[in-house]
Amino acid sequence: MVRTRVRFDMKEPTMAAAAPSPQSDPWRVALVTETYPPEVNGVATTVVRLVEGLVANGHRVHLVRPRQRVGSVALLSARLSETLVSGWPLPKYPGLRLGLPCARLLERLWRRTPPDVVHIATEGPLGWSARRAARRLGLPTTSDFRTNFHTYAAHYGLGWLQRPVLATLRSFHNGTGATMVPTEALRRSLQADGFERLHVVGRGVDTARFAPQQRRDALRAAWGVQADDLVLACVGRLAAEKNLDTVLQAYAAVRAEQPRARLVLVGDGPLRERLQQQCPEVILAGHRSGDDLAAQYASADLFTFASLTETFGNVTTEALASGLPVVAFDHAAAGQLIRTGDNGVLVPGGDPAPFVQAVLALARDADGRRRLGVAARQTALRIGWQSVLQQFEQVLARSIDEQHARADSWPDRTGFSDTHPEAMPLGGSGLG
Repeated sequence: MVRTRVRFDMKEPTMAAAAPSPQSDPWRVALVTETYPPEVNGVATTVVRLVEGLVANGHRVHLVRPRQRVGSVALLSARLSETLVSGWPLPKYPGLRLGLPCARLLERLWRRTPPDVVHIATEGPLGWSARRAARRLGLPTTSDFRTNFHTYAAHYGLGWLQRPVLATLRSFHNGTGATMVPTEALRRSLQADGFERLHVVGRGVDTARFAPQQRRDALRAAWGVQADDLVLACVGRLAAEKNLDTVLQAYAAVRAEQPRARLVLVGDGPLRERLQQQCPEVILAGHRSGDDLAAQYASADLFTFASLTETFGNVTTEALASGLPVVAFDHAAAGQLIRTGDNGVLVPGGDPAPFVQAVLALARDADGRRRLGVAARQTALRIGWQSVLQQFEQVLARSIDEQHARADSWPDRTGFSDTHPEAMPLGGSGLG
């Protein structure tokens, strides 16, 4: 096995000074994830903000993730280091990679330099390896429940797999000291399914980036719409589990009354080719990120999101921050944040008909959309990443304390040096 250590100047992650950590001494946090920017998805977006926040609060983070492309090198800075592991592309999503099992590698790394806590963000092979290695070493371990994989099965004609997948997820998470979920509704649902030690830790939104001021007349012109034309938007993977047929039904109803209305789908996925053939009038914007993504949101007039498989749905908060009224089912982030008649419309159940009617009603009411959009922005301004980070740290602190109370001994830490980042045995290991 060849290890490469690459050192280069790197700005520390940019997050404003955070609230005090729940302990005076900084931690060493091993954070394990199958996905990370520049990959575009809600998990990657959330994980990078947590990493930035931990580093800003003085903690030292060791990130373990799959190498995303040939030639990738591991980062090494004063408080952030990486180990890159081998992976393979996720079927139907070649831009995402699952980490290969590597429990023995992680056990060697963490035996040499034990972290104070191991946090596992995803339940793929790399996540299972991390859980196994941490258990062997007696390290405190926490996890995130971020994706309703068991509910995806029905959308791919594999409904019989739902219960086995749920059992596997339950086994994984119940084997950690605490599992974080983004909403109270999801906590109750998982608890009813036998999940234990669940803690609600919400999600924040970048209200500086996602804002009404990102609206671009030039972008709307490129879409072929004029100032008073209506633009519906939906952001997310173009995949069966996103319930896009309901969004398309709503768009067809609107277009029957407003022929110049347009639907913009931002994202990519296995349904893209089918959508191009069946709905040539729909604008398929593909993957977008950063300010470009923010402009896609803000240049629309109404956000339509029909997914029933989200654990949270960061796109909901990004739409609110962009000043868009949101029509969504009473589920995940929408169920927690949308108030009908205030900042959007919350549709009960999963029936397409009332969803279509809600979209149609707002399509007819330009003044109502503007009023709801102002309130939507105010809702987003109350969702700060700092409070989310504080909740996250509190769960880590509890898990550390509980593990210490149970353990008769703690792994030796004599291999760790605080004198220089290059002295960190874990830092910058490009392992593959």
